[in-house]
Amino acid sequence: MFETELRNVSMTVWWNLALLTIGGVLFSLGMNAIAVPHGFISGGIFGTGIYIYYATGVLSPAMWYLLLNLPIFVLGWLFVSRRFFLYSLYGTAVTTIAAQFITWQAHIANPLLAAVAAGTVCGAGLGIVLRSLGSEGGMTIIAIILHQRWGMRVGQVSFLYNFLLFMVGLATLDVDMVLYSVILVYTYSQVMDYVHSLFNQRKMVFIISECSECIAAEILQHLHRGATFLQGKGAFTGRDKQVLMTVVQNYQLKRLEETVFRHDPNAFMIVENTFNVLGTGFSARKVY
Repeated sequence: MFETELRNVSMTVWWNLALLTIGGVLFSLGMNAIAVPHGFISGGIFGTGIYIYYATGVLSPAMWYLLLNLPIFVLGWLFVSRRFFLYSLYGTAVTTIAAQFITWQAHIANPLLAAVAAGTVCGAGLGIVLRSLGSEGGMTIIAIILHQRWGMRVGQVSFLYNFLLFMVGLATLDVDMVLYSVILVYTYSQVMDYVHSLFNQRKMVFIISECSECIAAEILQHLHRGATFLQGKGAFTGRDKQVLMTVVQNYQLKRLEETVFRHDPNAFMIVENTFNVLGTGFSARKVY
């Protein structure tokens, strides 16, 4: 019941606006307070705007970010949805305004620590944004289009674009600054993917036991999770076996383990992390 209510909340307008606001402000804070004072390129469309700002001194990174987003929004309108377009328009506005008016600086002296800190803050912000039904604009729109069509992870798309951006940056920027920027972008790509999938990860469990039917009954009655019998055959004994497969929440794993080995101390249990589980009792399919 709680999980159903949580899924319903995640579809509301106020929840999505809150995610876009918090994520956009966090991203802008990492850029303005840490990355820009050190001369880093953040990557993505915002990083492209920073690069143009360094090269020309015209306007500001926030304004370049807004201008570069205009043609990308056409893609969001055509290939995703109208709702996604409107949410992303709001997310871009929040990010632009926050980046324009945040003037506080973190004053981190060590550039390596600054790169890691900026990547962590920006990645957390982008990960929060990606949990909404919109985006903060920029490469995220393109990455979501590629994710929907070919299953490419958002962090991977961002890293590929940033690799090309840094190759261009090597021609005009200090090599050390580019390398620190690579560390920043790698950090925020990893943090972004982690935050994005933080509450979607589950445990897929395979159980091989002589008491698989008793274990399955307890999973259904007490853990309130589904289970499936797969037909297997022992390679050494040649005997047919039932392999029980189930998916549980992370906090249910210990209880499942106790259930399995209480029924059969000689059971064989395999636990795997899953990136996302869609279906009744877990996550709903995300439709932008």
